[in-house]
Amino acid sequence: MGKIRVGTASWTDKTLLASGWYPADADTAEKRLAYYAKQFPLVEVDSTYYSPPAEQTASLWAQRTPHEFVFNIKAFSLLTGHPTKVSALYKDIRPETEKKNIYPGDLTPQAYEEVWTRFLSALQPLSVAGKLGAILFQFPPWFTIRRSNKQYLLEVAKRCSPLRVAVEFRNATWFDGDNRDETLEFLRRHHLPYVGVDMPQGHKSSIPPVLSATSDLAVVRFHGHSDKWTSNNIYEKFGYLYSERELKDWAPKLQNLADDADETHVLMNNCYSDYAQTNAQTLLALLGNG
Repeated sequence: MGKIRVGTASWTDKTLLASGWYPADADTAEKRLAYYAKQFPLVEVDSTYYSPPAEQTASLWAQRTPHEFVFNIKAFSLLTGHPTKVSALYKDIRPETEKKNIYPGDLTPQAYEEVWTRFLSALQPLSVAGKLGAILFQFPPWFTIRRSNKQYLLEVAKRCSPLRVAVEFRNATWFDGDNRDETLEFLRRHHLPYVGVDMPQGHKSSIPPVLSATSDLAVVRFHGHSDKWTSNNIYEKFGYLYSERELKDWAPKLQNLADDADETHVLMNNCYSDYAQTNAQTLLALLGNG
């Protein structure tokens, strides 16, 4: 069985800081990251989806964590086709527009290329330190299964190489009927890690809980089962605390997945209060890593 790393999709959320999970003396960003890294071997940086990271910040992350610690980085929203706030772009390439949100097509080709270059360059300190696990490309609900989108997946992998990417879908067409085998085979053929999810079902963005290792890295993200999944309030959307019974059911599935990969990353994305950290610690114990 390959190595299983368990972590959460945030370590700085305001509701986590207010929950009391951190000890009182962990009162700075540096101390909180150090404390987190003593509890878990992995973290997902979610803030990079909303605003591209600075290289100096990535350098500090690398310096402040143990040698074996790993960061997964969520790709900037513009690079996955999500609406992106103009204010989130680098100041010198912001388009002159009245729009609050823009898409790749709203930028000049040169500006779009510059976003890619700067985003990837900022991750170099983590890569050099051997602490960059994967760049998570979570695609929007309108990213359906079709040839052009498959080609974009290959473009993403090529742009990021030699850095590793992981792919998460939010449109069920990728898994409808025979598409499931086609999707997994496509990812496997191109050595693209697939991100399995546990999430509410019955919505346009719902993906079934399919687990499959399509590369040497397998990834699973737990989004919870909030009955307010469609809420614009992220705490209502992700505010779900898994029961120990639920996690016990997942543990053998994750171990089976790890049999087919060199490394498996398990991320709790139910980021409200200390829900993710509590569930991640329980899962670590269930997997024998606690």
